[in-house]
Amino acid sequence: ARPGTTDWLTHDRALTLARHYGTLLPHPIHVGDEPVTDTPAVWDRAFASAEERGTALAGHCRETLGFTPLDVIELDVPLAGLRGLAYVLPSQVSPAHRAGHRVHLKGMLLTEKADGLLPDWAFFVRCVLDTDTLRPTASREALYEDETLEGVREALGGAVRDWLAELAASDPERLRRLLAVHHLGVKSLARHDDGILAAMLPWLPFETTDGRLSLDEFARRHPVVHFTRTVEEFRQVAAIAAAQGIGVVNGGYTYDSALVERLPSVLPGTVVAELDADTVTDRLDTVAPDAERALTAFLAVARTTLDALDCDVTLRAYRPLTLPALLLDAREGRHEQARAEAEGEADDLWAGILGSLRGSAPRARLVLNHQSPLVRRIAALDEPQLTATAVEALYGQALLMAQRPLRPADNALLNRTFLGLLERSVRPGPGGTARTAGPAPDRPSGEHR
Repeated sequence: ARPGTTDWLTHDRALTLARHYGTLLPHPIHVGDEPVTDTPAVWDRAFASAEERGTALAGHCRETLGFTPLDVIELDVPLAGLRGLAYVLPSQVSPAHRAGHRVHLKGMLLTEKADGLLPDWAFFVRCVLDTDTLRPTASREALYEDETLEGVREALGGAVRDWLAELAASDPERLRRLLAVHHLGVKSLARHDDGILAAMLPWLPFETTDGRLSLDEFARRHPVVHFTRTVEEFRQVAAIAAAQGIGVVNGGYTYDSALVERLPSVLPGTVVAELDADTVTDRLDTVAPDAERALTAFLAVARTTLDALDCDVTLRAYRPLTLPALLLDAREGRHEQARAEAEGEADDLWAGILGSLRGSAPRARLVLNHQSPLVRRIAALDEPQLTATAVEALYGQALLMAQRPLRPADNALLNRTFLGLLERSVRPGPGGTARTAGPAPDRPSGEHR
């Protein structure tokens, strides 16, 4: 050993390195009296029971990869001389996460960071395997990308796919545990595989207006499966759609809208339709012409008040009565709003570029509920200023219920209406003392104030 490197030749260091790289070599190797090799590999050993085998494989995962697996998939590709294990990660990971796999070449450890060994959708497993056909790169730190590796990737993806299908058919409890953690990975696979989509339909959870349900259960309940493409759109329409009996799936989460659109391919006869603001408005009951004409002055004040916020006002009758107002806007309108906000905050160069992208998007709509006692009381007010403040309060409440990001103008409106209504409720009476609002008229249970 050169001066300063003697620690590389100590017994313990040599034994550790030899075991790290050569534990699966097919020849007996020792460092001193200590054995290095530990063959056959754990996946090739015979065990007295399935429980004993599972315990041994879980222990191997902890020792080799540092975690206790949620489940284990056995890998065997004879044409590639490949044997090994795919360990299911115990916690959720991002689809962009690309943890490396541990690959041995003819027993010698080649790399612990092999990438591209599995399809992109199988990001929830990490592999430990041995092969005698895959080619290493010149640096012997990775695998050479060629037809053999592509074939192995397809074969290993098929093994994981077959394992999922077997779970769906024979072990639903294990499948539930898997989906509770890794539903994103399974949904990613189901986007491109009708067989997996059909097998997983009873198990994959989706957010809907009926709660968290599988798609096949939801399709049985509703003749038309409506869906939204964003979470914001779902939040806008969920309450009103449920009250109108419209079944809507929240397609705003990763892969969900793509899976809903593929539903007819695995459930023939299923009707799928995207739900937008116009569809919701068209499903609401119109108000009788005489009743709407009687509210002309109120609607004029409401429209004038919200015109500065690029919002129109529409009067409809719908349930629940506890929902006095509903804010609806199209996706194009939100895009145009985001563009306008970015233009206002940008420097001259970017403002000019963003200005050239200006479009003619439809405006947002505040749909007032004519059946709501609160809306009727506001419409009966004879003070235009108080009416305008109350309309702004309805707009602010509808905005909060939609859980939309608030613009500076929206924050200012919420503060202004709250303070205005508070000042109104405690303004001085004739005797100079503070006058509080009298008892509120009876409201249906749960009505929003």
